[in-house]
Amino acid sequence: MVELVILGLLAAGPAHGYELRLRIPQITGHGRPVADGTLYPAIKRLTAAGLVTRQTRPGRVAAPRQVLTLTPAGHLELVRRLASVDVADDPAWLTALAFLAVLPNAGELLRRRLAVLESRGLPAAADPYQQCRQAVLAAGREAELAWLRARVA
Repeated sequence: MVELVILGLLAAGPAHGYELRLRIPQITGHGRPVADGTLYPAIKRLTAAGLVTRQTRPGRVAAPRQVLTLTPAGHLELVRRLASVDVADDPAWLTALAFLAVLPNAGELLRRRLAVLESRGLPAAADPYQQCRQAVLAAGREAELAWLRARVA
């Protein structure tokens, strides 16, 4: 999933690795920072695949920085990954949702997600802590359903 986020963030414009490291938790959730041991190998894989290019630029106050730019092949790969996202996988869906604007037509994906949510129920909860969790999940589900219905109507 980190590769999808990198591609999505670079679709908005060039960035260096540290910038990506700071921006990824904004997409994946503030409690989920990305480790350097995950980020930089992913950048290396994307670069080796020709999806991202690196260019050395002078740093403002420090050493030169490797600025990453999405290639046309990287943009096509981003579109492919977004179009094939598992709409039933909530974390994958929420990550992909941040970048759906790059799709020429996200309507089919939104319809598939709507169908998944409409078919999914929440189990009854026995204790008050589970009931609270279920209430939070139900509120989020209802908000997403309303948003999806407004988009695909």
